[in-house]
Amino acid sequence: MKARRESLNVTQETLAQLSGVALRTLKQFESGKGNPTLQTLQKLGDALGLEVTVIIKNKGINA
Repeated sequence: MKARRESLNVTQETLAQLSGVALRTLKQFESGKGNPTLQTLQKLGDALGLEVTVIIKNKGINA
């Protein structure tokens, strides 16, 4: 996310405004300290022109 933002020459402040995600929250994600929800990832992806894909793996847990 950070690499894409920087490649577009977009500041954290601008991305926060475009995505509707709080600047503090965005900074946490970029520093690896946050844990974004899928909804937040979608907002950021939309603002950065990225597609968010979710892959769910079966870890062998029997139901």
